[in-house]
Amino acid sequence: MSGDHNKPSASVIQVVKAVLAAFIGIRKKSDLESDAANIKPSQVIIGGLMGGVLFVVTILLVVKIIVN
Repeated sequence: MSGDHNKPSASVIQVVKAVLAAFIGIRKKSDLESDAANIKPSQVIIGGLMGGVLFVVTILLVVKIIVN
């Protein structure tokens, strides 16, 4: 077993910051190392999926507003 259950869990704000930084493509090495130590892979996957859905919905709403 990898021992992931002993890792401190990251806050929602930390996960959101990591996902947004990944979308933009800008990240400091120190922040990346901190995220790797605190954020669980499941948190990153869920945050990424939610961020992707939010991005697509936002684009669709903007296009709908512009077209109307």
